[in-house]
Amino acid sequence: MEDAFERLFETYHQSLFQFIFYMVRHRETAEELVQEVYIKVLQSFENFEGKSSEKTWIYSVARHVTIDYIRKQNRKKRKWFGLVGSIDEIDIRDDAPLPEEIVTKRDEIRQIYKGLQKCTVDQQQVIVLRYIEALSIYETAEILGWSESKVKTTQHRAIKSLKDILQQPRLPEVKEGQL
Repeated sequence: MEDAFERLFETYHQSLFQFIFYMVRHRETAEELVQEVYIKVLQSFENFEGKSSEKTWIYSVARHVTIDYIRKQNRKKRKWFGLVGSIDEIDIRDDAPLPEEIVTKRDEIRQIYKGLQKCTVDQQQVIVLRYIEALSIYETAEILGWSESKVKTTQHRAIKSLKDILQQPRLPEVKEGQL
């Protein structure tokens, strides 16, 4: 059991972290969620029947853990907004740069990631799994619990949305104090 767990950890840790990071956009949160994924994997490894590959199974666990976290955060935000007032009155932004932005500083990559944030969660998941994690349509469908045609349709719509977003004219960024 310990050998199998170590093998799973060595094989999938980095790609699971990236998958979760792209969903939550916060390093520490992603690290915590990866730990939660491995706890769930360890608890349920003996029940893994092999109906899918280990890869699709572990990504599916990661997807569910991440979605549960996002839902919990959304409930907290709604409760907090209800106490404070209208959402329109509050400016919420996550201005933390993505790791690729820090390293590459390439405008195209930065714009793609910004555009990806404007896509739906389903579209983000498909883009991350298909293009960043380089999974097949079949593997993506297995992980998400969808049909292959739904993955293809969501992928098509995600690419179209990203193209539309990226073709919009960009306003120059205004830094604080420049107004």
